[in-house]
Amino acid sequence: MSGGVDSAVAAARAVEAGHDVVGVHLALSRMPGTIRTGSRGCCTIEDAMDARRAANLLGIPFYVWDLSERFTEDVVDDFIAEYAAGRTPNPCMRCNEKIKFAALLDKATALGFDAVATGHYATLIPGAHGPELHRASAWAKDQSYVLGVLTERQLAHCYFPLGDTPSKQLIRAEAAERGLQVAQKPDSHDICFIPDGDTRGWLSDHVDRSPGDILDETGAVVGSHDGAHGYTVGQRRGLQLGRPAPDGKPRYVLSIRPVSNQVVVGPKERLEISRIAGGRFSWAGEPGFDPAEPFTCDVQIRAHADPVPALARLAAIHDDERTELHRADATHEVVVDIDLEHAEPLVGVAPGQTAVLYVGTRVLGQFTIDRAVPLEAAATRS
Repeated sequence: MSGGVDSAVAAARAVEAGHDVVGVHLALSRMPGTIRTGSRGCCTIEDAMDARRAANLLGIPFYVWDLSERFTEDVVDDFIAEYAAGRTPNPCMRCNEKIKFAALLDKATALGFDAVATGHYATLIPGAHGPELHRASAWAKDQSYVLGVLTERQLAHCYFPLGDTPSKQLIRAEAAERGLQVAQKPDSHDICFIPDGDTRGWLSDHVDRSPGDILDETGAVVGSHDGAHGYTVGQRRGLQLGRPAPDGKPRYVLSIRPVSNQVVVGPKERLEISRIAGGRFSWAGEPGFDPAEPFTCDVQIRAHADPVPALARLAAIHDDERTELHRADATHEVVVDIDLEHAEPLVGVAPGQTAVLYVGTRVLGQFTIDRAVPLEAAATRS
């Protein structure tokens, strides 16, 4: 129970369904903020108090479990390491993978509980090989993307009571009818451990800042930076380039080279990506087919992005395609080619992002993007 309206209503529905429910709030910081500011931040003392009030109203036991050390190691430290390596990570994915459905689930099952219920908008459907994770009935609120890291074992111990609810407005109305004080509480946004939203400033305090060169695609130096971690693929503003482009058009960050500490910029059209590939993949249950054979699917690279049709396969990493962003021990990767007959190229793809694969409404699995091939380069190779 995060202290928000979704988890409060999820708990209420679990109680109403006849389950033996215990409310748990996760303390993810040893020094939590005392109050929230609108939708900024989460896991504050105020959130814990809101969760406790909801549990008291529902008449269920309530506990605060301190997972702050695990959260720091598995989410915050990983976030810092990924940025230092030139990646753009998604800490919410790591939190679901390592904390909510790993550390929390392991502790819950060890204590004899059957499942962890959350307020995520997603649906579990029995399949031929076990539970399948599907989109929520309302795609506008669907959160299956951030659950794409879950495995078959974890899905077998998950419960998502809100998956069939078509809108957040109905959840708020239900909360008000139940007398829950969080009925109109704003949703949390931004990274929970950077509540002011200033990711670049926060990283400056946690990642070594080493000045380096900003290059164009020819390798010519067109500017300098005071820390590559402060840039992300697709960025246009704040580059402060000393040399304008020959055509006078704006330039965008195309890639970050962590080993040489260089930032590469170029024209907007070079951000158009027709192939992505990466490792650290996992399947959300048995696929039901051999993923080494090409298969059609949809791919989604951000929580609120539209899925695009694609052709994917699991393949060995060729040495000539290995980049400095590949992990040294990685031998295979998921390769995804965008179906350009039915979709536009992806734009602004950053290594470190999570790509989630769907077959229809079902979440098939996910991988971390290690390389993104521009449209022109992919056409030349093929």
